[in-house]
Amino acid sequence: MQLKETFERVKRASKSLALLTDTQRNEILHAVADAIMQQQARILEANALDLARMSKDNPLYDRLQLTGSRLEGIASDMRNVATLPSPLGHITKQKTLANGLRLCRVSVPFGVIGMIYEARPNVTFDVFSLCFKSGNACVLKGGKDADSSNREEVALIHEILEQYGVSKDVVALLPATHEATGEMLNAVGYVDLCIPRGGRKLIDFVRDTARIPVIETGAGVVNTYFDAEGDLEMGRAIITNAKCRRVSVCNALDCLLIHESRMADLPALCQEMADKQVIIYADEQAFKALDGQYPYLEHATPDSFGTEFMDYKLAIKTVASLAEALDHIDENGSGHSEAIVTKNEQTARTFQAHVDAACVYWNAPTSFTDGAQFGLGAEIGISTQKLGPRGPMALEEITTYKWLIEGEGQIRP
Repeated sequence: MQLKETFERVKRASKSLALLTDTQRNEILHAVADAIMQQQARILEANALDLARMSKDNPLYDRLQLTGSRLEGIASDMRNVATLPSPLGHITKQKTLANGLRLCRVSVPFGVIGMIYEARPNVTFDVFSLCFKSGNACVLKGGKDADSSNREEVALIHEILEQYGVSKDVVALLPATHEATGEMLNAVGYVDLCIPRGGRKLIDFVRDTARIPVIETGAGVVNTYFDAEGDLEMGRAIITNAKCRRVSVCNALDCLLIHESRMADLPALCQEMADKQVIIYADEQAFKALDGQYPYLEHATPDSFGTEFMDYKLAIKTVASLAEALDHIDENGSGHSEAIVTKNEQTARTFQAHVDAACVYWNAPTSFTDGAQFGLGAEIGISTQKLGPRGPMALEEITTYKWLIEGEGQIRP
């Protein structure tokens, strides 16, 4: 492997993190957060280089863009992580056997976490804060679209680590090449866990290629069902927020399912999205209800459903029942986040019980699927798989455990 020396250095450095106290980790996180704000000009300058290479029409442009307010949010999230209890050293199970052996199961870091992500420079800081707080070293593999931003961010982190006498090898940024991705996925014995964060194509490639353990994070094909007993004003606010708050994120709404008895309310439900010039791909019933009352209207095709748009686009499908809505979600959802708007508690509970997703909402938008919003500080990703963590992953989800056994010379018969 061309990058073997890098992996070896990170593996060695990961051992040194165990020597730091939680107080020392928190102090360093605060120092990095301060540096982000004090040196935001250099980060924004690097980000501008990345933005100049991408068309503003690209759905990923919003994800790629950093601003002063976004950096302030990133720094705030890092400070929040520093205030959280350490996830390490927690005793999760203990017992004394009949032979006197004392068993204790305690939380520990994974060791080295590899992160593969695309045009998301905020992820560089989020991953560092969560990994550092939880005692993990990290190997970062960003996309070429954000390479200038990522390199400036990691350079800033390295400067702070060196000021505090901590090896900068606890954070490594790989080249933004496909070859580097392949090497990380084959770094057996060096990288303990890989987390891909991006579109379906990236996640599928990582899952199918990796020889190291992988936790899938979500491509998000997100649906919201407006029920026969949904509140109109509430529904309009929820749908608009879920679709328009930030269209490029994985919890953004992709498909509105609406009960056929509420077609007369569809123009009002969509009214505020017209201000954002959201293109609606409507099935026949929805098209008739919106025709002449919504300015950005197109006929849906089979490809309109089950698509993660990451853009100002929304599919609408009419359903005759809750069961039909559930069938649509079963067929087209990605296991990320789904929502129902209804006044009927029984309908809502049935929806929540049936839908197989990491996060299932009742009368709230899917835009809340986020580690910071869940009170986790920040997130390293949103897991859509069932083995291991599920939903927003933060400190607890990037630790494992080991058994500690104490005796007085017992031997096994």
